[in-house]
Amino acid sequence: MSRTARIAIICVSVAIFGYVGLGHVLGGTQDDKAYKSLTVYGEVLQKIQTDYVDEPNLHQVTAGALHGLLESLDPSSSYLTPREYTEYKQKLASHTQGETGLTLSKRYGYVIVVSVLPDSPAEKAGLHSGDILESIAGFTTREMSVGQALNLIHGQPGTDVKVGVVRRGKTDPDEVNVVREKEAPEKIVALRADPDILALRLLTLDAGRADEVKNRLLEAEKQGVHKVVLDLRDCGRGPVSEAIAIARLFVPSGTVATLRGQTVAAQTFPAEPSKVVWKGPVSILMDQTTSGAAEVLASAISANHRGDLVGERTFGLAAEQKVIPLEDGAALILTVANYYNASGKAILDEGVTPTEVVAANAPGDDSGDGGDGTASGNDEDNSNVQPLSPDDPVFKKALELLKAPAAKKAA
Repeated sequence: MSRTARIAIICVSVAIFGYVGLGHVLGGTQDDKAYKSLTVYGEVLQKIQTDYVDEPNLHQVTAGALHGLLESLDPSSSYLTPREYTEYKQKLASHTQGETGLTLSKRYGYVIVVSVLPDSPAEKAGLHSGDILESIAGFTTREMSVGQALNLIHGQPGTDVKVGVVRRGKTDPDEVNVVREKEAPEKIVALRADPDILALRLLTLDAGRADEVKNRLLEAEKQGVHKVVLDLRDCGRGPVSEAIAIARLFVPSGTVATLRGQTVAAQTFPAEPSKVVWKGPVSILMDQTTSGAAEVLASAISANHRGDLVGERTFGLAAEQKVIPLEDGAALILTVANYYNASGKAILDEGVTPTEVVAANAPGDDSGDGGDGTASGNDEDNSNVQPLSPDDPVFKKALELLKAPAAKKAA
């Protein structure tokens, strides 16, 4: 081991043990658990420096430990090294950043695809929800945070990024080339499913979406429409503020959303009767590609018994993250507050459960399981069925519910 490496490791160890010792001198406090954890970390570090087969790379060991620490909290929390954080800020500030249309998270220890925007570079490259990204740009995602993955996925428009994709039913990855494009604003897809029913497909909940939905609803009412379907499948982007604003268009009373965190003051977002523009029946279409703000919207409709949730359990990503810069130039992307459902469970942990389970089998999946332990009762492969089409089983079920006598009475 080089003299410089020994000095670095000794300094870190001294700092850790000094901090631990100071904690015990100051007496027992709520920080005792932290001091004990640091004692364990210091002991492990010391064993690595004395017993590991080769000379350890201190920076690599520390970065790996921090990545693992953040990943153990939840899929969205990340540690960014100084270099990664610099790249993150540069890409965030860039007005010409190229997108792929992917919403990502972590499952099974790897980065996975939560949803893919229609007509996006990712869809053109053949990527699907549920695909495991075994590698991105030549780097394995086994020890990669979502923040790191997004750093690698984003880049200049026209450039490409190679991803190793493990699909359902396979073990070996396929190399897929995704060409980044400048992101275009997603539009609401509207369909008059019946003289009395309007379907709105919301692919994102970007800023201004609530006003768009409001205008669509007011126009639909003028045209004699009395029932609405909101399709939130593949919807994984946008601020929760838009979800709350859309929910208030439907919910006349009660709580729309609740946000709580250890250092974040608890917030309750109530319904606002003056903002309600739609009093008729409504159904929400959702599945495992529904995440983030869209989950808060679905939860609000369900919690206030305002309509049916049709499809599958959502992914579970509704939380607030904060970027916390560190002194050495690194940063944490840390989940600081969770949104909760009506029963007090964090959506991040459990997702949102449908009131009517309708599941289409995924490619290569013959289990018939709806993703939440409920059999779908559907033996067909509906992976290529277009949303809101006559063959869409989730949409068909929602229409059945809206046309049922109880729905007509509610209207």
